Amino acid sequence: MNNMTSRQFIIPLITLIVICFLWFGPIYLGFFTNIIASIVVIVANYIEYKQNAFVELGFKREKLTVKNTLVLAPLVALGLFIFYVFVLVPGITKLTGVAIDYSFFNSIKGNLQLFITTLLFVWAGAGFGEEIIFRGYFMRHFVKFFGESKLSIALNILIITGFFGFMHSGQGITGQLVTFVVGSLIALIFYLRKYDLWFVISVHGFFNTFALTCFYLELV
Repeated sequence: MNNMTSRQFIIPLITLIVICFLWFGPIYLGFFTNIIASIVVIVANYIEYKQNAFVELGFKREKLTVKNTLVLAPLVALGLFIFYVFVLVPGITKLTGVAIDYSFFNSIKGNLQLFITTLLFVWAGAGFGEEIIFRGYFMRHFVKFFGESKLSIALNILIITGFFGFMHSGQGITGQLVTFVVGSLIALIFYLRKYDLWFVISVHGFFNTFALTCFYLELV
């Protein structure tokens, strides 16, 4: 473990406790849960890093370009989505014998207003929220605690993305495993792109956009 002050240990610990309370506590906040949790992360990072709070999460100004976020990221998201639809879901469904539970999204089929509303919340709660929490905060802090050796990065992705998959329990065991694989690939992209949070937010957001559009058009 890298040399760290007690403050650098206590702040992330308190942040983790608060986030877990939001996730597993008695109050159900729906789509707002990850939005609020991501705000908690930003505040915690500001307390720890002051003016460098956003940079430490991976929000680097030089990385925020049209080519990266509106060309490359959507293409990566499309590739992931094709892999998801034609390889990952059928393969894991065959392995588990259980179909993914998509019933939560049934209400948006053919409903344009609800589709747009859901899409906005999904971009905020999943695209931004989950990436800020899992990649920008959890992954980055794992590196700060345990370094960037190949073993550390592998454990980083395995542990944090495993928890990310677990959080999608509403989709059943197949949904959790599929989410784990997709999340691991996004986490690997985050690492290979030198912790470019803008990029993985865009990838995650467009991936979900493709998925929700398929639900709206009743293709699944």
